[in-house]
Amino acid sequence: MAKTALITGVTGQDGSYLAEFLLTKGYRVVGMVRRSSSENFERIDHLRDKIELRQGDLLDQLSLITLIEDIKPDEIYNLAAQSFVPTSWEQPSLTGEFTALGVTKVLEAIRLVNPKIRMYQASSSEMYGRVREVPQNELTPFYPRSPYGVAKCYGHYITVNYRESYDMFAVSGILFNHESPRRGLEFVTRKVTDGVARIKLGLSKELRMGNLDARRDWGFAGDYVKAMWLMLQQEVPDDYVIATGVDYSVKDLVEKAFNAVNLDYKDYVVTDPKFIRPAEVDLLIGNPEKAKKNLGWHTEVDFDSLVKMMVDADCQRLAK
Repeated sequence: MAKTALITGVTGQDGSYLAEFLLTKGYRVVGMVRRSSSENFERIDHLRDKIELRQGDLLDQLSLITLIEDIKPDEIYNLAAQSFVPTSWEQPSLTGEFTALGVTKVLEAIRLVNPKIRMYQASSSEMYGRVREVPQNELTPFYPRSPYGVAKCYGHYITVNYRESYDMFAVSGILFNHESPRRGLEFVTRKVTDGVARIKLGLSKELRMGNLDARRDWGFAGDYVKAMWLMLQQEVPDDYVIATGVDYSVKDLVEKAFNAVNLDYKDYVVTDPKFIRPAEVDLLIGNPEKAKKNLGWHTEVDFDSLVKMMVDADCQRLAK
């Protein structure tokens, strides 16, 4: 009998790739969506006839309980959050409600309806913030540097807490930056690839950037959602760092993106102080050894291929 998976945040980058992946595994996929005035189903348009969409809200405990009772999922992937770091400075309370307390509401709904449901919680490398060691692993202490990072720490530990207190199969994936052509335009990788495509097509003349020296561990979102699924197939619930183990600077990203369309970034990039964060996170680079060893997980798309994939997709989109 086919397993049923419930995905919160199904309309996001990760949600759409995860839904695709679970369909290839024969799952019945149900996506939870919020009722809002501006529904954006763009990332899952091609899946609309293959998945079910149901209303629910992380801020409304009863809607979660009702939904779980109704669809009886075997697995729940909690990917919904206010996930853009700069917005977390402007809306710190809302970020806490969704990204921290929302996790508690999902866990509590599982505990009340059926504690046997397996749950995946989307943790984040932003929890490391001002890093205590390089690279970061599952035991590296957290030192978040944004309201988003702080909220993710809460979500992470409340998941551990429910696992240990109620013997639930609840795990967290500490995912480092993962990108794709479906990444939101507000994120730096997509801002760059979209900007490069616009310059290439003569739609703009410059690309305004913040800190070019910040370094990140960037992977492909399509690879990372497989790790989420693998975590829920294990015999013992545990948390894992999911990363490439290789870091690049924002400058490297910019250079590779311009190279993909045969342009020199130095001719187009302008540094603008308004894009510098209040508290910068310096060097996030993950150590994925535990995931490789225990889950048999590995990345398939390298950084150069990822940047080219994103630039090509933005060029195609804008050329239309």
